Amino acid sequence: MTGESVLKNDTAPEIYDVIIIGGGPAGLSAAIYSSRAGLSTLVIDKSPNAGALGSAHKIENYPGMATPVSGSELLSLFRKQAESFGTSIIKEQVIGVNFESDPKEIFTNQDTFRAKAVIIATGSMGRNPSLPGEEKFRGRGVSYCATCDAPFYKHREVAAAGELPEIIEEINQIAKFAKRVFIISRSKNLTREQEEIVTRHPHVELKLGCSVKEIRGSENVTALLTADPSGAPEEIPVDGIFIYLRGNQPVVDFLYGAVDMTDGCIMLNDHGMSTSVKGVFAVGDVTCKKIRQVVVAASEGCIAALSAEQYINQRERVRSQWSTGKA
Repeated sequence: MTGESVLKNDTAPEIYDVIIIGGGPAGLSAAIYSSRAGLSTLVIDKSPNAGALGSAHKIENYPGMATPVSGSELLSLFRKQAESFGTSIIKEQVIGVNFESDPKEIFTNQDTFRAKAVIIATGSMGRNPSLPGEEKFRGRGVSYCATCDAPFYKHREVAAAGELPEIIEEINQIAKFAKRVFIISRSKNLTREQEEIVTRHPHVELKLGCSVKEIRGSENVTALLTADPSGAPEEIPVDGIFIYLRGNQPVVDFLYGAVDMTDGCIMLNDHGMSTSVKGVFAVGDVTCKKIRQVVVAASEGCIAALSAEQYINQRERVRSQWSTGKA
């Protein structure tokens, strides 16, 4: 999948067997096993390369890879394999869930999807507010989702700060509404593709090699204190800021306590990658763990998919997959 996979509404099932939230190695491994078991499977992924693996420059310890590959290349192989078994993949952001309903409901910015079982595989690129002023102005000028909040900044001046690939993912949505957009990133260069996207918007101003030091305001955001590559400070008047910084916190904000958690990560039962809610499973770095490796995440995806198949078909035991895709 080089761009977006489009789910055609006229062919999509009303209720999926399995919905997987997150398209990293854990989620895509789950999709491979789920689809191969004959279950209708949907992966909802915010961005193909937004996770930890997608940003990795070189992977050389994944079994079966004779030569090193980039994280994005390895993810592409995962996606192609999942799609070859019938997985549908859409590029949307999940903003909420309802695990009390039957079937379970997943809410995105665009639609509501339903499934008999859900696998959470959103990883750990989340973060706690760390910039001075960020916590104070959340919801009052600080945002993390352009699709959600860009319309509030129609004809106003805003900034998009942080990781350049994630900013570029959402710049079209921000620029569609804002009168002026400052892109602030420590990255010093654009790729050719990124440059083509940015040049479509003459009201976008690049501040590369720069960083945000403080978010300022009174009732709402009014300005940013930034530093250029030499460290020289500059105050930029803005009405809001979209933040795209990565951290190492599990991405669970969309759950709103729908499953049991501890220390910000999802708690699992003793077997099958199951959570506190029947039919809801969690895999990869979103769970409470000490070892974070691609191969571990992939194995957990396999376990969760087989457990989901057992749950859906009410089997007494998990059925392993061997040479055939038949369950």
